[in-house]
Amino acid sequence: MPIGISPPELNFHRPFTVEVAQVLKIKNNNQAPIAFKVKTTAPKQYCVRPNSGRIEPGHEVEVSVLLQAMKQEPPLEARCRDKFLVQSVEITGDKEFTNVAQIWESVDKAAIQEKKIRVSWLLPLDGSHGQQPESVSTPVRYPHSNGVEATPDVAPPAYSSPSEGNVIASSVAISEMDTHDADESPEPTQATFSAPTVAAVKASAVETYEELKDKLSQAESKLASITNEATSGLRQRQMAGSDEKSGGQVQEQAQAVRQSTEGVPVQIAALLCLISFLLAYFLF
Repeated sequence: MPIGISPPELNFHRPFTVEVAQVLKIKNNNQAPIAFKVKTTAPKQYCVRPNSGRIEPGHEVEVSVLLQAMKQEPPLEARCRDKFLVQSVEITGDKEFTNVAQIWESVDKAAIQEKKIRVSWLLPLDGSHGQQPESVSTPVRYPHSNGVEATPDVAPPAYSSPSEGNVIASSVAISEMDTHDADESPEPTQATFSAPTVAAVKASAVETYEELKDKLSQAESKLASITNEATSGLRQRQMAGSDEKSGGQVQEQAQAVRQSTEGVPVQIAALLCLISFLLAYFLF
């Protein structure tokens, strides 16, 4: 059973100088899960989120299709030739736990179901026609990727997967606009603005050099003060050590003098007296 897609055609309303978004709903009408992939003939002009994924049976997925902002509004008579292709394939039991990217790498092309979606450009919702200014005398022709090329289709359109984000496309558009503006600006204007810029750069470089020089002198003075403090502290420690050593020698000398002045201990004197008494008693 094929998948269900709503709406069957993507309609983008002017103006196209800003980003325009549409929602594409993909429903799985099968009894088994499916893997889907969205492709377009203009991958650089559109952003699709998500551009691939998995849908369970009976479930529906909303895909956001974003048309990137154009630099100029295309003519009203221009017809959009962009197309989208939605591919789907059934996920069999042996691939139940396989990654979606790996499923598409090993899938049989005969099992892929495809549905094409056309893209139309409509007038603004407020009813204005959005005419071009009178100063634009010739209509602007866009490349085939933007869908404005008037050449009829000879070969089948080539589909490729669009990106999931608009960061890259926006940056490319901005860079193209900057390049276009730079090409249109005259050379004298560029020379006029380049000279002050160089002078400003030189002045800032001189100021930076002076600041670095001042910081270097401050660091040298601070280093000298720290060295002086360390030297004075070392000297004080050496003097304190010598004072302690001399004090210890003085104490030892005082103790030796004290021992010499104390004389014979009392016990020795008493023993001598006892020996003298005994000798006198027995002899006399």
